Amino acid sequence: MEPDPQAGVQVGMRVVRGMDWKWGQQDGGEGGVGTVVELGRHGSPSTPDRTVVVQWDHGTRTNYRAGYQGAHDLLLYDNAQIGVRHPNIICDCCKKHGLRGMRWKCRVCFDYDLCTQCYMHSKHDLAHAFERYETAHSRPVMLSPRQGLPRIPLRGIFQGAKVVRGPDWEWGSQDGGEGKPGRVVDIRGWDVETGRSVASVTWADGTTNVYRVGHKGKVDLKCVGEAAGGFYYKEHLPRLGKPAELQRRVSVDGQPFQHGDKVKCLLDPDILREMQEGHGGWNPRMAEFIGQTGTVHRITDCGDVRVQFSHETRWTFHPGALTKHNSFWVGDVVRVIDDLDTVKRLQAGHGEWTDDMAPALGRVGKVVKVFGDGNLRVAVGGQLWTFSPSCLLAYRPEEDANLDVAERARENKSSLSVALDKLRAQKSDPEHPGRLVVEVALGNMARSLDLLRRHPEQVDTKNQGRTALLVAAYLGQVELLRLLLKARADVDLPDDEGNTALHYAALGNQPEAARVLLSSGCGANALNGTRSAALHVAVQRGFLEVVRVLCEHGCDVNLPDAHADTPLHCAISVGAGASGIVEILTEVPAIDVTATNSQGFTLLHHASLKGHTLAVRRILARARQLVDAKKEDGFTALHLAALNNHREVAQILIREGRCDVNVRNRKLQSALHLAVQQAHVGLVPLLVDAGCSVNAEDEEGDTALHVALQRHQLLPLAADGAGGDPGPLQLLSRLQASGLPGSAELTVGAAMACFLALEGADVSYSNHRGRSPLDLAVEGRVLKALQGCAQRCRERQAGGPGGAAPGPRLALSTPNTVTNLHVAPPSGPEAAECLVCSELALLVLFSPCQHRTVCEECARRMKKCIRCQAVIGKKLRPGGWGGAGRASAPPPPPPRCSRPTRRSPTATGPFAAHAPPPAVRARRIPAPDPDRPPQTARRWPARPPRPARRGSWWRSCRAAIGKWRSASPAPSASTATSASCSSAATARARPAAPRSAPAPSAASPSATASRSSCSLAAPRLAPEPRPAFFFASCSPPRVL
Repeated sequence: MEPDPQAGVQVGMRVVRGMDWKWGQQDGGEGGVGTVVELGRHGSPSTPDRTVVVQWDHGTRTNYRAGYQGAHDLLLYDNAQIGVRHPNIICDCCKKHGLRGMRWKCRVCFDYDLCTQCYMHSKHDLAHAFERYETAHSRPVMLSPRQGLPRIPLRGIFQGAKVVRGPDWEWGSQDGGEGKPGRVVDIRGWDVETGRSVASVTWADGTTNVYRVGHKGKVDLKCVGEAAGGFYYKEHLPRLGKPAELQRRVSVDGQPFQHGDKVKCLLDPDILREMQEGHGGWNPRMAEFIGQTGTVHRITDCGDVRVQFSHETRWTFHPGALTKHNSFWVGDVVRVIDDLDTVKRLQAGHGEWTDDMAPALGRVGKVVKVFGDGNLRVAVGGQLWTFSPSCLLAYRPEEDANLDVAERARENKSSLSVALDKLRAQKSDPEHPGRLVVEVALGNMARSLDLLRRHPEQVDTKNQGRTALLVAAYLGQVELLRLLLKARADVDLPDDEGNTALHYAALGNQPEAARVLLSSGCGANALNGTRSAALHVAVQRGFLEVVRVLCEHGCDVNLPDAHADTPLHCAISVGAGASGIVEILTEVPAIDVTATNSQGFTLLHHASLKGHTLAVRRILARARQLVDAKKEDGFTALHLAALNNHREVAQILIREGRCDVNVRNRKLQSALHLAVQQAHVGLVPLLVDAGCSVNAEDEEGDTALHVALQRHQLLPLAADGAGGDPGPLQLLSRLQASGLPGSAELTVGAAMACFLALEGADVSYSNHRGRSPLDLAVEGRVLKALQGCAQRCRERQAGGPGGAAPGPRLALSTPNTVTNLHVAPPSGPEAAECLVCSELALLVLFSPCQHRTVCEECARRMKKCIRCQAVIGKKLRPGGWGGAGRASAPPPPPPRCSRPTRRSPTATGPFAAHAPPPAVRARRIPAPDPDRPPQTARRWPARPPRPARRGSWWRSCRAAIGKWRSASPAPSASTATSASCSSAATARARPAAPRSAPAPSAASPSATASRSSCSLAAPRLAPEPRPAFFFASCSPPRVL
């Protein structure tokens, strides 16, 4: 086994004398505590390799052996000071989460852990043996029971100790001066980096601050009055300089690696480099494959693992550096198997089974803790359950990003508050260059003004990495801020982390300070070290007024951060608490609603993923054409809403966004497939009622009915609805209303299957494996119910005993899809809303995709269909009258355009009264042939069959005219003029009609003509009046 690098000697560790000690009272006596402050190195005469320098709490500082000449003078008492943490372990005595330092696990009791303090204070049964884990990845060391072992009192810098400034002191006169004592009031960690590494001290003048006692290997204090720190078992502490062995990572079943196993390396490159010595060696290119999945090619003679990655790349790894791909770690997304009997059997001895766990079956969750025995704590549906790893399946990684299981951590500002407290407590020389920062932190206007007058060059001097302007912006001291700006402070000078004064104003929720800075010309879009602008910071913290000020002053609302998230992405992630911020951001005219983050989520995708209804509505109001936009994996907003059970979002997308409910992802799954797969019962009726196809198949040939029956082992439907979700109860009521007996006893999967069968799903539909839903219904009760539902559906469709035939289903989601083109409108083309300009108009037909989405004016410059992104081959104008009226009665004039358009030239001359209307073309419509199959509806009337090779084109036209004259009289001049787009004055100036034509019918199809039909050019006039039929029958459809 290889040593665990984190368990090696590091500065900051707290130590006591060990078994090989021979240095008298240098440590202040048995039980004295010290801190490792320096490590030995090759070539040093005083501190050679495998030695350390220790600063003892009482003040002595000298070097000791840590493996030098085989001797170990010291024992490791605590390593929390170097950041060792067990993030998923809870001390079962003090209940602290994320155990810091060494972990002590009982070998007798199930899942019982103690921290170092509780273990050394003799908590739990002393007769029980324990295991010691020095780090989260080190191998356990077996220990004897504590019963009968001597305990040694611990003495040093602990709570209650009397201290003075120590060897690493650099805090000026905070202690009141050299030799002034203080009292330790608490031992704590430094932010989230280290544990038990700083001491909070109250000095004689009453000020309190924190000082390093091991943090980064520094010791700011010296003990002059020791305090008791508890006890320790000397025999159970590890020897300093002998690191623990790294725990070998194998699969959850404990089996070694075999040929063909899928493996990953999840170690840090520095750790991997050390482990590779003697095990295949290290190559810098190996770091590129950390986190990638490879295949075990072979096992070498010495036990190393040869792993093959893509592109024929192979590397030899230490076996302890690899993890099987089916191993589970904290943060992994998993699915609980849905076989109730199997889960009960596998849970025996692994967390056991309770009936309350039933709702988690078949659901997707996230691993939040890995126990030492391999069991896993999984968060499913807001509940935490302990599962055996055998009950879990790895969820497909390509769908992880589409599940809303990630937790977005907000930045912790405690370090900034601590830094300001330390600034306020400084008692430095009044002439110290950083004194201005202290006075600003204290809010002393007069002292700050005096310092600026005497030392104007110190306006940008830093104290603890921050200038006076940064501190004033964070505290919202507007008058001081104006004073500093007047003194020419650099408004864009950042701190050590890249944060400018505007960032500090956003961090401190100071809108007025932000307004002053922006008015002074600061960089509104400056980025810090994490590539976040001030607007990102304000949004993530939910500071509404700061966001308002930043947007009013023109901050870029489309600026991406390190994850390519825009401020609106961040606001959506914050949740419902940031609704006001969402309103502000979406009202900015310059916002780009098509922005995509690093995971490929547009703003609409992200809002659907998080279930943010307000954001969905706002984005759709600005760009409804994005409703069916796909990610790289083919997921649309509706897919994401269905996958994450956001029913209200799905309703908005369907009813307000009019999305295509039958759109597929790359796996050919519809939203209905995903809702059924996740057992989101409330979404299934919603999608089916909206027109989602119940017989659509995915890439494996499975319909939603197949997917539902593959989940038949889920809990009963009535029990699933007891958790407060109304979806199961609504589905149950619909099944009971259909007369299905025993529907309350059906499982969720069987109930969804029965509902789909009632709605027309084909129970005999075979997938690519040749299996139909009837083959998957293994239980006789489910099979009988499924067959009964299918029979009721057939009877209802036929209007038989099962009920009347169902009426047309509401299809709000697909108003302009190809499906609707199969139904010919009875009275010609109807006006619809253009997806670009939102005007009511006749829509242009795109070929070959056959989509009608935009009006003629908006279609002129389009190269791709905005619905399906297919390249447009042809654009067909909506100029024809496709109604079934009489050919002898030309259509009435179209309505005037709703907005100004170019007018067609008006015909003049003696035949102007007989000129056909320029925008209307009519022809005789033959009676429908009942033996002929229905044709696709067309906006442009089809030409009548032309005589095949019987003469010239002119003779064919004359023959058509002759047929028209024999069938009906020629149209009157008044009718022709009324159909034109000329003004009323022009119509009155024309010659009077010899006789009036009958009034046009109100139901004429041409009543819906759009402005585009008014803009078509008038045909060239012939020397005699020609009917509109001539142009319809002899001219092909015009192509844009």
